[in-house]
Amino acid sequence: MALSLAFGALAQLPRTNIYLFDVKQGDEGKLSFTKPRFLTDFNRNGYNGDPSFFSNTELYISVKRPGDAQADLFRLDLEKKAKQRVTETPENEFAPERMPEYYTFSAIRLEQQGRDSVLRLWQFPINQLVDGKPVFKYLTGIKAYFWLNSKEVVVYKDENPSTLAIVNTDDDKITTIATNVGRCFTRLPNGNLAFVQKSRYDGWKIMEKNLYRKNEAPRTLVETLPGAEHFAILPDGTMLMGKGSKLYKYNKFIDDTWKEAVDLRFYEIRNIYDLEVSPDFKLAVVAD
Repeated sequence: MALSLAFGALAQLPRTNIYLFDVKQGDEGKLSFTKPRFLTDFNRNGYNGDPSFFSNTELYISVKRPGDAQADLFRLDLEKKAKQRVTETPENEFAPERMPEYYTFSAIRLEQQGRDSVLRLWQFPINQLVDGKPVFKYLTGIKAYFWLNSKEVVVYKDENPSTLAIVNTDDDKITTIATNVGRCFTRLPNGNLAFVQKSRYDGWKIMEKNLYRKNEAPRTLVETLPGAEHFAILPDGTMLMGKGSKLYKYNKFIDDTWKEAVDLRFYEIRNIYDLEVSPDFKLAVVAD
């Protein structure tokens, strides 16, 4: 999942926490959410976001604790219930993602250049033995991204209008996919890209873009819940969306529209911001 909450003044970062559930599938596509875990008790009054599964047992997140000058990345070991600080720099790092060649990971770094703030995509070695480096020589302003392969990245830029594009890391060549889009997008099980198409006049839609037929127009999968854009996709293709304290699910082979799957207010969850799914059907929920 590619979504980052945290760009703007750091003082305005919301107080959010991350919860973990196992997802079980039953008859007729019914979902149950079991083994609830509260992952960010160490920073329950700060900002916790951008969860990314580097493996089924490793979750990287971005963290800004009360009193900290910057946001840094942390690694959560889900088996040992341990945490490790990954970055501790003067800059702010968000949106960690494991890179396709496995030995490196990337993150968006908020850099200060004089009076200006610049968003740049960086890459770092997993073993942290050497410093990181920028992924692109010139490209800045990336607010969310997703690796397609070792050479191509889908990037979101919050311009007017917002854009979604594929960028080649060898030559910085940009191929625009869509405009007026949401900042949440991810890969479908068939390899295509799913993203939110926004409109001033109609309902927002989750679209599917065939990445192998670049001239083929995206097609509509389903309308989003009203005003919602945060979604995730389970390994079997079932879509999840959060709105308020509730999770909704949609499977095109079973459902004609979004169906309420669970209300998480029992866990003191009021507003769901982000969702991230692991290959073994674990769900990380960012919420306040």
